[in-house]
Amino acid sequence: MKHQYALSFLLALLFTTSCGNSKSNEENSNNNSTQTQEWITLFNGQDFSGWEMYGEEPIMPQWEIVDGTIACNVGLGEENSGFNRSIMTTKDYANFELELEYKISKGGNSGVFYHVVQLEGKGHDYLTGPEFQVLDDEYSRSESQADKMVGSNYSMHAPAETKKPNPFMEWNKIKIVYNNGHVEHWLNGEKILEFEEGSEDWLARKAAGKWAKYEFYAKSKTGRISLQNHGDEVYFRNIRIKEL
Repeated sequence: MKHQYALSFLLALLFTTSCGNSKSNEENSNNNSTQTQEWITLFNGQDFSGWEMYGEEPIMPQWEIVDGTIACNVGLGEENSGFNRSIMTTKDYANFELELEYKISKGGNSGVFYHVVQLEGKGHDYLTGPEFQVLDDEYSRSESQADKMVGSNYSMHAPAETKKPNPFMEWNKIKIVYNNGHVEHWLNGEKILEFEEGSEDWLARKAAGKWAKYEFYAKSKTGRISLQNHGDEVYFRNIRIKEL
């Protein structure tokens, strides 16, 4: 009888352990699935689903889908077509981690904005949204100040001198992190800028610079992600976001 009790106990123990492992594996699988689903793809590589023009007008012909990229002013080279409207997401984002890749023409200028809010009768995203500057520093025709070069918080904070942008018409990867006012700019795997939006230093820079007269600049803590048409040829791909 003792042997029977011992055998029953061992079988029960094995059954319990098996069920526990099964539950643990299921939980791990669910956790992995959740982690995988955290990233949201903002561009499907085929059309402008999830995107619209700033100003709610039809997509302008300067914007195209080319070889799985969002492209602007295709074939323009070193020419400039003149400053025009940005394209933006149809959804608002508050705290986030945004990643994308871009390549830009020789001397070209563009930008990635966040917390963009449409103002009635006013035509551009920079009126409300802070900008991660996209620029060909080496041959820039439009900018020369440190706080307006690639990777800067445009006209507010200069990026680190250690930044390593790739040459014009080569792909660069950027990341923007915004979390309750804490902001990080990354370029090609290196964190090149970090600041606190709304801090005393931030307020002093705003008051002393270009944005002093713009009452809506960085006022909203939620808004659209937008890509700028500064008149130069530029391409974007692998655009994804993780809400924090």
